[in-house]
Amino acid sequence: MSQRKKVHYFYHRDVGNYEYAFGHPMKPLRIRMANELIKSYGFDQKMEIYTPKKCSQLEMTKFHSDEYINFLKSVTPQTQNLYPIQMTRFNVGDDSPIFNGLFDFCRISAGGSIDGAERLNKKKTEIAINWAGGLHHAKSSEASGFCYVNDIVLGILELLKYHPRVLYIDIDIHHGDGVEEAFLLTDRVMTCSFHKYGYGYFPGTGNIKDIGLEKGKKYSVNFPMDDGMDDESYVEIFKKTINAVMKYYQPSAIVLQCGADSLAGDRLGCFNLTLRGHGKCVSYIRSFNKPLLVLGGGGYTMKNVSRCWAYETSLLIDEEELPNQLPLHYYYDYYCPDYHLHLEPSSMANKNELKDLDKQYQEIYENLRDIIFVPSVGNRTRPQDFYDKEYKVQTDQYLNEKSDFRFTEKDLNTQIDPINEFYQSSIYKSRKKLWTPKKPTEKSQFFDLQSIDRFNIFKKHLFDNYNSISGQEKEHGKIFKKKRK
Repeated sequence: MSQRKKVHYFYHRDVGNYEYAFGHPMKPLRIRMANELIKSYGFDQKMEIYTPKKCSQLEMTKFHSDEYINFLKSVTPQTQNLYPIQMTRFNVGDDSPIFNGLFDFCRISAGGSIDGAERLNKKKTEIAINWAGGLHHAKSSEASGFCYVNDIVLGILELLKYHPRVLYIDIDIHHGDGVEEAFLLTDRVMTCSFHKYGYGYFPGTGNIKDIGLEKGKKYSVNFPMDDGMDDESYVEIFKKTINAVMKYYQPSAIVLQCGADSLAGDRLGCFNLTLRGHGKCVSYIRSFNKPLLVLGGGGYTMKNVSRCWAYETSLLIDEEELPNQLPLHYYYDYYCPDYHLHLEPSSMANKNELKDLDKQYQEIYENLRDIIFVPSVGNRTRPQDFYDKEYKVQTDQYLNEKSDFRFTEKDLNTQIDPINEFYQSSIYKSRKKLWTPKKPTEKSQFFDLQSIDRFNIFKKHLFDNYNSISGQEKEHGKIFKKKRK
């Protein structure tokens, strides 16, 4: 048995209350089921349990666009018909529907990942677990694959405040396209995804030739696989690839996405992994003794998802081998007819030839040999932690919805926001683009977080208080603009 590590576990009691839509395969209830199984095993006595702080709108805009986050915050199932253009633009609809409590669900998911990253930064824990996270498909300005806010990217951005290099590993059956896209141009984050790749399979990205761009070239590692991947083949190729990545990249922190849709019997998956095979990958990553943020992800057979995450929690806290008979708990009846922890693989054929897997590994290994050995990071000012007390007071001052602050007419007529924002009145729609803030450079887009914060705070400050201006003042603003023309 290896040495027991300090583990912090994040769970919000409301997360299981949300429902995407009737018949939708993504069910947040699976997170509550996993938590109940974890408690029934007594694991809550062997790690520290925390309710995550809900992520703020400001923190979400470290990666996502303001327009997109404002839309998620304001839209409801009852009002979605009023936003036909935005629904299309932000890719919200059948796969990623609008449901009651959507924004709060995103806040819980992202808050757990950021909170875990912050505790790893401060060395309060060695492993942080957030099974409500791992939503790896969300893009900067659109939802995708049941994912709205990319908690993984936000967590990695928090880790980058302290860690020069972060490794992201994805064992979901779907390619982690949203995370790869976010860090496509940098060498400070290496993304490594093991996934099903083929014609017509979502999201259609993750070819072995997709290796990153510019400064991030060869820092994206993709291992595409075919149907029927079994434990033996998967674990062997996983360990070989990760061993090479650790050798040449030497990250100072690791983020592991544990999507359970790669298990046998998943509603949307086509692999044939068991809990033991999936769990061996988690144990192998744990063995490197790096600060580790462990997240959930996909998984659409609820009872298998909860089994998987409970079992992998036991591995992370270094628990002894669990009995196969499940303990009695609230959701016990969901596991009928056998009420067992472990899954049996199905009889599906493994379409992955060993020679093809070795060939792909060799190609990945050659790419890793070509990267700069242990990329260095220059001296820079570290951005403030999001949960620092002084910083929180500063942001609350601006984001308080009941603030009575008012802008002068001069402010309203000279500070013009980008034309593609959403405005609630004709005075904004008729404005010309007289002032545009300087866009951050490629480098600062990810790492100069303080300047981005100041810009986002200013915009939030402007729009949230515009409604406090009287109708007469708005009308005067129109007249003033006409005279100015």
